[in-house]
Amino acid sequence: MATEITVPQLGESVTEGTIAEWLKQPGDAVAVDEPIVSLETDKVAVEVPSPVAGVIEELRADVGDTVEVGAVLATVAEGAAPAAKGKEANRDQGEGGKKGAEPAKAKDADAGQAAYGNHDEGTGEGSQTLSPAVRRAVLEYGVDPSSIKGSGKDGRLTKEDVIAAAKNKDDSASSAPTPSAAPATVSSGERREERVKMTRMRQTIAKRLKGAQDNAALLTTFNDVDMSAVMEAREKYKDLFAKKHDIKLGFMGFFAKAACLALKDVPAANAYIEGDEIVYHDYVDISVAVSAPNGLVVPVIRDADKKGFARIEKDIADFGSRARDGTLTMEDMKGGTFTISNGGVFGSLMSTPIINPPQSAVLGLHRIEDRPVAIDGKVEIRPMMYIALSYDHRLIDGREAVTALKIIKEAIEDPTRMLIDL
Repeated sequence: MATEITVPQLGESVTEGTIAEWLKQPGDAVAVDEPIVSLETDKVAVEVPSPVAGVIEELRADVGDTVEVGAVLATVAEGAAPAAKGKEANRDQGEGGKKGAEPAKAKDADAGQAAYGNHDEGTGEGSQTLSPAVRRAVLEYGVDPSSIKGSGKDGRLTKEDVIAAAKNKDDSASSAPTPSAAPATVSSGERREERVKMTRMRQTIAKRLKGAQDNAALLTTFNDVDMSAVMEAREKYKDLFAKKHDIKLGFMGFFAKAACLALKDVPAANAYIEGDEIVYHDYVDISVAVSAPNGLVVPVIRDADKKGFARIEKDIADFGSRARDGTLTMEDMKGGTFTISNGGVFGSLMSTPIINPPQSAVLGLHRIEDRPVAIDGKVEIRPMMYIALSYDHRLIDGREAVTALKIIKEAIEDPTRMLIDL
């Protein structure tokens, strides 16, 4: 008896997705609730599990295909014998593949799948499925995926794992003695191009950001912040904080609470335009820009104005972990009244962030660096950070934007303000 696996409901207003990766192939055994395919929607990647145990019988779509909610993705033969494993599976593949499985497509061979698509993982049993991004990274950096421990969900390799392994390989090679053998001949003048279809998420990001520029009157105001007080507080209380709350005390918690103070005093920065009306909120849901393998995502810290530092830091850590694993849900990113984007983690000194529609403002954080500043008539070296507030000038006046940014600056430079609501 064959069971059809269909595209599930993907979230509010989402009617279709794109097949990003098949986690199982025809002939592979599958357990109940084991993921068989990864679908990419406008915002998140969703893994579709099998409702029954059995063997994958047929795949009804290819990687890159767009499928609507309810469409049949694959069929599973319930209770069928599990697929061959280890050496037996490799021998079967060498003799022309598993019975009933389709021959490998040319594009799979071009991607190098024949070289590393299946490999033993120490025990000689099972194989590791590599996503397209990981396959490209493996080819680019020339590393053996079987020697890398994956940090993704269920131990899967991520692009970052491959890059880190390549870096370790280069470091080891540079420290090793130079062999006396003649160097390999490197051909010069070779120029290559690669065309890769934009993911659905990247296309959506492009449309939304361009839409923000087209529809909003964007303007950015800047200030700089002396991070001395926050850095001293972190250093003084980091051990006690970690011991009590089981989470590190980071900078984002300070900026989130400082932003809540600013949005309370400047409600327009926490509002948005809908038609000819302005929608104000009596709560603060902060969208935090997080880098994921497939692009930038913005999960939301709900009721940030009512949460303490520990809860905010735990939410951010959870979002970061699930963004890397690709397990964020549509609900995680729904809503949001204000955004904080931290380009400083990548080394950015200054930027003009773009608002996340329909929101009207975004706070950009940047790297901390020691700079000379005038303090009480004397020049001192202080850890300084540039901060930027981009806003929709249709709704927020310059005076309001500067005031909001100034409140954030003052709260960071004197964290006591956040405790006594100043």
